[in-house]
Amino acid sequence: MIAKGPFQRFLRTIGPGFITGASDDDPSGIGTYSQAGAQLGFTIGWTMVVAFPLMAAIQEISARIGRTTGKGISGNLVRYYPRALLCFIVTLLFIANVINIGADLSAMADSLKLLVGGPSSVYVIGFASVCVAAIVFLDYSRYVTILKWTTLSLFAYVVAMFAAKVSWSDAARGLIPQIQWSGTFLTTLLAILGTTISPYLFFWQASQEVEEEEAKPAAKPLKWAPWQAARAFQRIRADTLVGMALSNLIGLAIIFTTAAALHNAGVTDIASSTDAAKALEPVAGKFAFIIFSAGIIGTGLLAVPVLAGSAAFAVGEAFHWKVGLSRKPKEAVAFYATLAAAAALGTGIMFTPIDPIKALYWSAVINGMCAVPVMIVMMLMAGRADIMGKFPVEGWLRLLGWLSTVAMGLATLGLALQWVI
Repeated sequence: MIAKGPFQRFLRTIGPGFITGASDDDPSGIGTYSQAGAQLGFTIGWTMVVAFPLMAAIQEISARIGRTTGKGISGNLVRYYPRALLCFIVTLLFIANVINIGADLSAMADSLKLLVGGPSSVYVIGFASVCVAAIVFLDYSRYVTILKWTTLSLFAYVVAMFAAKVSWSDAARGLIPQIQWSGTFLTTLLAILGTTISPYLFFWQASQEVEEEEAKPAAKPLKWAPWQAARAFQRIRADTLVGMALSNLIGLAIIFTTAAALHNAGVTDIASSTDAAKALEPVAGKFAFIIFSAGIIGTGLLAVPVLAGSAAFAVGEAFHWKVGLSRKPKEAVAFYATLAAAAALGTGIMFTPIDPIKALYWSAVINGMCAVPVMIVMMLMAGRADIMGKFPVEGWLRLLGWLSTVAMGLATLGLALQWVI
């Protein structure tokens, strides 16, 4: 079928990078950005501008690894690195993803409860079931199309931003970097970096590049088909830049919304995205509240399958299982079972003493800490000719990748120093 309208053509053009960027603004991320804007106001907005080139570079590198080698991050780890390192990284990723899934499902359920009432526990189970059923039983091409359309939910936060009556002069000043040596600032900085530069995004985009390549009969891993590289790298860069720009613009819109509506009104005690939605109603009105709450549900429906899927890809490749969303469930039983298990374990957090509101924010901090070892290994991997063939990552892209890794490391170190001093 030929795409007729400009938006339909756009949907056919974009791919793994766009979906990855959009899924980054999950309920956990929304909670992080909301807390940042409420606590620190417009002064924290610059972090989204600085994070963009770092995030885009590391995501492009992960995509290049997948497209060049025909294997995901875990698939390359198992072939070229010690088993102990593989187990360490995959375990960290799985734990972080499960916590993230639980926090996201809880936020989605609480948002629906705010809108229509009812029991949160039932909504958690319902959302988890819908997400798993969609990713397991829908045809891959149809499922990807659904993910692309789901990204429209992100624009709820652009609408909310204009409803909050942002002072654009204050917002512009917030784009100028300002550093504060305080526990609150450093924790918020790491949480922002952790939710914009998350390990599951690396694994997902690399694996989706492999999936896209396998879905096209003429496409081959670039290591064995170097003549396809120029066009593939051009597409990857455009796709990734668009996806990461969308992700960071939406994050900035959320910070501006909560800075204008909450911080300026003295409301700084925000622990989650649903707290932000509730606090918005008396300050910015019912419309902003509804838009913000609905956005949490929409972004969660996009992010939860990506979180569960990236965990399944990582575990499946580590054990040499058949993996891939284009495979039927009976062709990749262990892969889909792992995906369902990650979602089930995340759902189970709702029924434990763990506070889902605290898990929502700290999942971003945990992601930040997990990202550093993953990024170091990924950068080393991307520079090896025996892995990347004729296409090791070099030049400014490699520099930005290492800058991204160092930034995550410094933020993690700063937070650790605050805890011990």
